[in-house]
Amino acid sequence: MTDAHAPPTQRKDSGVPSTSLFDFHSRPSITKALPLGLQHLLAAIAGIITPPIIVAGVVGASVPDRMLLIQAAILASGICTLFHLYGVWKLGARVPALFGVGFAYVPTLIAVGSQYGIEGIMGAQLIGGISMMVIGYFIQYIRHLFPPVVAGTVVLVIGLSLYDVAIRYMAGSGNVNAEGFGHPNNWLVGIVTMLTVLISAQFGKGVFKLAAVIVGIVVGYVIALPLGMVNFDNVGNAAAVAIPEFMPFEMEFHAAAITSMVVICIINSVQTIGDLSATTVGGMNRELKTKELTGGLLGNGLTTALSAFFAAMPTSTFSQNVGIVAMTKVISRFVLAITGCLLLIAGLSPVFSAAITTIPMPVLGGATIAVFGMISMTGIQLLIKDELSARNMTIVGLSLALSMGISSVPEATAMFPETLKNIIGGSPIVVAAFVAFTLNIVLPNKTLADEARERREIELAEKERCDRIKSAEESRITSKKSVAESLG
Repeated sequence: MTDAHAPPTQRKDSGVPSTSLFDFHSRPSITKALPLGLQHLLAAIAGIITPPIIVAGVVGASVPDRMLLIQAAILASGICTLFHLYGVWKLGARVPALFGVGFAYVPTLIAVGSQYGIEGIMGAQLIGGISMMVIGYFIQYIRHLFPPVVAGTVVLVIGLSLYDVAIRYMAGSGNVNAEGFGHPNNWLVGIVTMLTVLISAQFGKGVFKLAAVIVGIVVGYVIALPLGMVNFDNVGNAAAVAIPEFMPFEMEFHAAAITSMVVICIINSVQTIGDLSATTVGGMNRELKTKELTGGLLGNGLTTALSAFFAAMPTSTFSQNVGIVAMTKVISRFVLAITGCLLLIAGLSPVFSAAITTIPMPVLGGATIAVFGMISMTGIQLLIKDELSARNMTIVGLSLALSMGISSVPEATAMFPETLKNIIGGSPIVVAAFVAFTLNIVLPNKTLADEARERREIELAEKERCDRIKSAEESRITSKKSVAESLG
């Protein structure tokens, strides 16, 4: 297997760098790479801009501050993606993954922002990023505590937890209370987009097969236009170029905010382990290397900490893009680098980012629902790398039951302390990771062979018990006969 830090693969016949889409170090032609890179961009853009939009609403940010937060999020996502693709020293994952402002942080960001404002978020984020780097440094010593049964469970729950996001998008909005949510036109556009992706992926040839998601988005967009679902207002109001500001908001440090952010950053590290594992297993047909995991966590901690100085929210891996990699098997980092560069352009040019955000939610939902399904299947791929012993099935089953059950009934944790409620209720991934991690440590590590041997021992012990009872009964009968004969 090619080492993550090795030079670009060379063609044996010509000695020139590989142009294959299925080689991490290759450099395919721009005509092949551009639509695939744009596909990753369109799949991620809604997730990137949603956290700053939500947080801006919570803290009551002005329109200029709202646009600043969105711009910073897009720009940070581009820089973070490129940083992880190519790496610096021991920092960076160096796998075909897209990093950006993460949606998993939103519940914590809302809780912190509502009490301490953007200033409190940025101060807590700085400390949270540093804590993530600490986890990244020590992960090499505790990697054995995250075997496939744990990582696979986390990846599976990541996929399952995204289904409702895709369905909400197909219905018209991430908010079920939004006007027009569930309108038949939304479902029409979403289903046509989904079917286009399916047909392109299964029956298409060449770039149409590999870029199935973007083909679906284009078709869905064209259908949405005459239905009045595309709004160009933000494009006309956006500036052509905008340079990010250094520390546009002062940082404030509050113990409660820092505690909440450190906890969610540590938990997000577990999701990063799952996403990076899903990327290498689903796209590269191998398990994640320790140095890739260490570099990914260290790098993500660094970018999260530095992002705080530019008002960008915390960064993490993007699960939907992991699904694209698993579905297409396109792992060339040149493709993801194009995505990173497009994000940089969008971050520096608000008018460009505004144009991207004109894509209707039903189109995004229809394009990504199959991708989310691939994430779940990648989790299953990881799980079956371990034996499906009773122990492992208990770990997976209980983790799924508790994580998905609690997330389906948020009222069940309504009386918990606010911090704990934000951690547990914020994402089923948190519960799944904690339960799987704990059970893997606590439960005795019995293989299928151990369990079979244990059953044989139980059967043998039962047989011996029955034999003893039978022997005792025979002895009793014999003794009774002897007494009877002596009395007779």
